[in-house]
Amino acid sequence: MALPISAITSVGNGLSAGQPAGVSEGGHDLPFADLIKDLVQNTNNQQGQVEESVKQLIAGETDSIHDVVLSASQADLAFRLVMEIRDRLIASYQEVMRMQM
Repeated sequence: MALPISAITSVGNGLSAGQPAGVSEGGHDLPFADLIKDLVQNTNNQQGQVEESVKQLIAGETDSIHDVVLSASQADLAFRLVMEIRDRLIASYQEVMRMQM
């Protein structure tokens, strides 16, 4: 079962709970390209944080396996969201290209 976009309020992109997607903290609409760019950048940052936390765990600098697994799960969810958005955009583009004019 797919969730509506409005149900996904925050996946590491800096949106607060209850804030609609596409609206900045000042209340101004963000261009769609900027919204996607921010989402991809935040997903990339989360992947980097996971890599760093795994290195710290291996080096013995942290004992919190729970935090490492939690951050990895959050990064995985953010990555899956980006991939789903990409797939939907490609499918939409292909559908528009199939339309006869």
